[in-house]
Amino acid sequence: MSDKNNEKVDIFAVAKAAKVSISTVSRSFNHPEKLKPATRKKIDNAVRKLGYIRNRAAQTMHGIRSGTIGLIVPTIDHAIFSELMQAFAKSVETQGFSILVAPHDYDLEREYAAVRKFLEHRVDGIALIGQDHSEATYQLLDSNNTPAISIWNYDATSRLPCVGADNRKAGEMAAQCVLEYGHRDIGLVFPPLSGNDRASARFEGAMSVLQKTDGGFTANPDWHIQSPYSLSETKRSVSLMLKTTPRPTALLCGNDVLAVASIYAAHAMGLQVPRDVSIVGIGDFRGSEDMHPSLTTVRLPAGEIGHLAGQHLAEMVIGEPTDMARINCDISLKHRQSCGPVPRNADQPEQKKI
Repeated sequence: MSDKNNEKVDIFAVAKAAKVSISTVSRSFNHPEKLKPATRKKIDNAVRKLGYIRNRAAQTMHGIRSGTIGLIVPTIDHAIFSELMQAFAKSVETQGFSILVAPHDYDLEREYAAVRKFLEHRVDGIALIGQDHSEATYQLLDSNNTPAISIWNYDATSRLPCVGADNRKAGEMAAQCVLEYGHRDIGLVFPPLSGNDRASARFEGAMSVLQKTDGGFTANPDWHIQSPYSLSETKRSVSLMLKTTPRPTALLCGNDVLAVASIYAAHAMGLQVPRDVSIVGIGDFRGSEDMHPSLTTVRLPAGEIGHLAGQHLAEMVIGEPTDMARINCDISLKHRQSCGPVPRNADQPEQKKI
């Protein structure tokens, strides 16, 4: 049972109860990874028994204002960023921080408002997704001298330290995959590109490969759709595409959410994947390997990106020496069941090639 008179419980009382020094108690909050598990457990037991709440205001002298880090993401509706968020949270937690999360729904003005709100709550650092941010956001971070990092999209010229992957290369790899299976009648299923530098880079990468392939690929505008991150809406849009005559033999999707919706659409029409239509995604989200058929996709190492980004941002806040992080994490193509050769009975009328 916690002490009822919490105002009298201070770090000295915790140290005495745990039979450790005051500096060890402080270290258990700010650098728990530097203590032995048994020591951390003793201190945690004392904190719980006494009901101790540490005074965050006293930490300003050490450059730590609130013990929190803000993470601003485009959406929390789907699994797109869940693995990254989980890894990021665990990484900063080992340095004694907790996170606040806010979505901006791909609206840079809402992102700016979220940054301002987090700064009002005196977060110690801020993590943003991608490289596409308003000038007002950059200026706000600069004027407040707030450590910040961009996550997910690697850019060697990033204005902020960044940890991510080469999304243009991911688009190139996905396109090369469908081409190597012999597909030339290819549908493109991407999210809206405006305000989404990850999707734009993937689309540009895919098109750069498709347009250079020998003999070109089918340029049918009915096969190029943009759909939000919605399984139901994407399923409807892809169903309309697959009802066209002729229909594409493969679908190249800008992420796994759209790829999964495309598989649902094909199944709903009685089509088999990949016998009747091949489908490739980008991301390799949790569950992509376990669905039926398992999804062929370009793996972006979300866990690694989140962990490294959290580690670097925490070091920036604490003030430990760290280089300007610009880390490009490796990506890889995962060949699975959803992509295969062109159907043998694909007898498509002549289409315009580009």
